[in-house]
This record gives sequence, C-alpha cells and structure tokens, in this order.
Amino acid sequence: MSETYSTREILGAIVAASDTLTERKDEVNRLNVFPVPDGDTGTNMSLTIKSVVDNLAKLDASATSAEICKAITNGALMGARGNSGVITSQILRGLCEGAAKVDAFDVAALDTVFEVAVETAFRAVRKPVEGTILTVLRDTAHAAHRARKKKMGMEEALAFVVDECYASVQRTPEFLPVLKENGVVDAGGYGLAILVDAFVAHLMGSESTVAASLDIAGNTAPKVEIEQINDWEGSEYRYCNEFLVHSETLDPAEALDFLATMGDCELCVGASPKFKVHVHSNHPDQVLKYFLDRGQIFEVFIHNMDLQAAERNEKLIEEKRERKPLGFVAVAAGEGNAKILESLGVDVVVSGGQTMNPSTKDLLDAVNEANADAVIILPNNKNIIMAAQTCAELSEIPCGVVPSRSVPQAFSAMFEADPEASMEENVEAMSSVLGDVRTGEVTTAIKDSKDAHGNPIADGDVIGIADGSIEAVGSTVEDVVLALLENMDADDADTLTLLAGADYDDERFEALQERIEEAFDGIEIDAHRGEQPLYPIVLSVE
Repeated sequence: MSETYSTREILGAIVAASDTLTERKDEVNRLNVFPVPDGDTGTNMSLTIKSVVDNLAKLDASATSAEICKAITNGALMGARGNSGVITSQILRGLCEGAAKVDAFDVAALDTVFEVAVETAFRAVRKPVEGTILTVLRDTAHAAHRARKKKMGMEEALAFVVDECYASVQRTPEFLPVLKENGVVDAGGYGLAILVDAFVAHLMGSESTVAASLDIAGNTAPKVEIEQINDWEGSEYRYCNEFLVHSETLDPAEALDFLATMGDCELCVGASPKFKVHVHSNHPDQVLKYFLDRGQIFEVFIHNMDLQAAERNEKLIEEKRERKPLGFVAVAAGEGNAKILESLGVDVVVSGGQTMNPSTKDLLDAVNEANADAVIILPNNKNIIMAAQTCAELSEIPCGVVPSRSVPQAFSAMFEADPEASMEENVEAMSSVLGDVRTGEVTTAIKDSKDAHGNPIADGDVIGIADGSIEAVGSTVEDVVLALLENMDADDADTLTLLAGADYDDERFEALQERIEEAFDGIEIDAHRGEQPLYPIVLSVE
C-alpha cells in the first residue's frame, strides 16, 4: 500500500468518483425534501464533477499540477448546476488550492486540502446551515485532521475519513428538523460521501462501500435510508436563476448584497473575470440586468420551481399510468403553458424555451417518461428542433418530431392529433398546420440594436418579434402588441391567442384585450395565463 499517490492515480480516482456519482445520482435525487430544479442534487453534483472530468480530458499528458488544478476549478465553475453544484465547485476549488500547498498526497496533505476546502466552501455561502453538505465537509475535514494527529498510515487514514464522512451524513437529521420529519438524510451530504468513498476506493484498489449497509461509528443503522418525499408545500420564490458572468470589474461582495435583496440561496463564486451566480428570485429580469450592467453573461438557466414541483408530482402518477400506443412530449416555459399543453393531450412537458434549451438527454428522459410505444416530440423553438431530431434518432422508443417553433403552434398541432392513427400519420397531419400559425413575442431589449428594417433599438425598449423578426419597437408592451398585430395582418385573421407572462398582471392583461377588440373588430381572442418568464406577451394569429 503506497503512502503517497501519483498525479495519474489521483486523476483516475476523480474519474472513478464521477462515474460512481453519475450511476447513483437518482438515489441522491430521491432524498430531496424540496422538489425544485436545483433540488435535484444528485444530477447537479454529477454534472458538475463530469464537467471537471471533461476539462481534464483536454489536457496534455505533460500537464503540470498547476494546469491540472486550473482545469479542475474552471471545469467545476463552468459546469456547476444548482445550489448544490455551485457549492461542490467551491469544495473542489478549495481542495485544489490546498493541493497547491503540498508536495505529495500523504496524510499530512489530506489534512491540509480538506482544511482549505472547508474555508473556501463556507466562505462562498452567506448563511451556512447545519445539517447540509457543508456540515459533512467540515466533519470529514476534522476526521482528516485527527488521522494526521494520530499518525495513522495512509490506508487507515483514508478508511477513517470515509467512515466519518458517512457518519456525518447519518447525523444530518439531528440538525435539520425537516430531514428528521421526513426520515431522510441530507442529499448533498450523501452525494459528497459517495464522491469521497469512490475516490478513496479507487486509490486503495478496493470496492466502494456505498452500496453496503455497514455500521457507521458504532451505529447499526444502514448508512443511508432512502425514501421519496412528496409533501412540499411551495417556495417563497418562483424562479431558480443561474448563469456565468465574465467581468473584470464585478465586486462579488457587492453582488451578493444585491442578490440578497432579490431572493435567497444566493451565491456568487469564482474570481475575475469568471464568476458563477445562483439565486432564487421572483425577478429574473432584474437579476440579469444587474450583471449585464457589469459584464457579459452566458450559460443562462432560469427554472420555474413551481412547475418543477408539479412535474415531480406528475411523475408519481406516471409510474401508475398504463402504457399507451402513442405519447406526446412538448417543450414549454411557464406553468400556464404546461397546463394548457397537458389539457390538449401532452403527456410530458419539458421545462424550457427561448432562455433555456433542454438537452437531448432531457428529451430522451421525457420520451421514456411518457410510457408509450411511440412518442411525438414538439420542440416549440427553432433552437430545440435539432435536439429533438437527435433524440428521435437515439431513442429506443420510436419517435417522430413535429417541428413546431412556438407554443401556440403546438396548441394547433395537438388539435390535429389522432390517438387512433399511426405516429407517422400524426406527424404529417400535425406538421401540416404549423404554417397556418404566425407567432409573436414581446420582450425587452437588453442592448442597443436594430430592428428588421434597420431602425435603432435602445437598451430597455420594448420589442415585438414576429416569427423571429423584430418588427415593432416601442415604450410599452401594449403599444408594441398592437403594432405587432398590425404587422402580422391580424385584420385578416380569425383567431388571436394571447399568453400572459409571469410578470404581466391580470389587470393589464384585461385592458390589453379591450384595446385589441377595439382595434381589430371581429377577431376572436383566446386569452390564457402562460406564465412564461421574460416575455410579458406571447401571441399567435390564425
């Protein structure tokens, strides 16, 4: 048994830990007390560590320790998803900063790297909560320190650290009543234990003990009791916002103070010029504007947590749902839009759209969830059509794609769906009506630009987009809607569908309908609350 380890052995252990967590992420996800997007702890942590592995794979064999640490920290920051993923990225950052202080990976180094990891991770969280992944990390670091003081050998020290890590996980319900009430341990802490266990098992050339029900620190209970929790009653904030920021001037402390006024679970980590931001807020537009004023943002993900909770409850129902010949999967942002699609016969609605394009894997998971012999996918956005087509090619379940570019197009397509017809016949019939639907979207410009005709657009202007082309610019949503309808020849249309966004209140929505009725006599208005983010009005004319 070696008392120190080579760079090659450490990298192999990181890959093994990533693979193990990916395999077991569903176990971690099932521990979530709060069924919100960044509550899918296992998925978010596994995506974070996988981004690290992908970054490491790009390095040359001759890469230095400094280059390896940079690849780990950058990969973790860029790939971090959700609150748990961002905290995991800071744990990895701390481990790397600690590794820069040691010459070899021995028991003394084990103590040092965990000590720095605790300092870094706790510094990233404004209000650390006991009984979470941070508690488990701190207890694991204490175990490494005790191993050093007791002058344990490397093999004994590593085994001791793993056992103490699991013991800490088992104690998390003592600190968080909500865990104790629901009979589960902390999901993030369990995910960390899996990573540590698999990492150590690879180094020692032994089997990981994750799956075993071994005694932990004298406790005869299994390491982790896993149970599905489904009694979440809601959250104070609706949207989970996370994105990357490139800025030479951003002050992380000031940014955190601002984020605290916008919501909770606020994080701003990294170092100039790359930062990762996470916050739960009811005002994603204000959050994005703050950081746009200070730099460039990218990799933006905005999740509706209310919708996520509803989707999770729906999954429980789907487990009991009888398999049917033909199922439907659609992509949409906004709880209202999702409910309308479900009422029209869509089995699974994937949360996404203009501001967050779901991956091929997201669509594959939805296809499997539909529990049907064949599935038709409605992407509802031009940027998602290719992912839908790739999903159809990869899926073991026969799939067809109706290339819808908007949610209103999907509404019309679903009216043509015939459960008695074949998948191919449905795809043809549903696709044939897409050209009859013209879609308009109203939002706010986030930078100076020009419309389709070369006219100037100023940052903050309200803009109207008709089938992808900016055709109207104004100072109010209402004026732009009227101008957009005129451009779209609403006088010749029979039906107008209006979908109100999350931040567009009912009073304004009703007043808008009255203005439209006065301006376009005879058109039938079908108005709904779509609750989509960032777009106060989405409309279509047929």
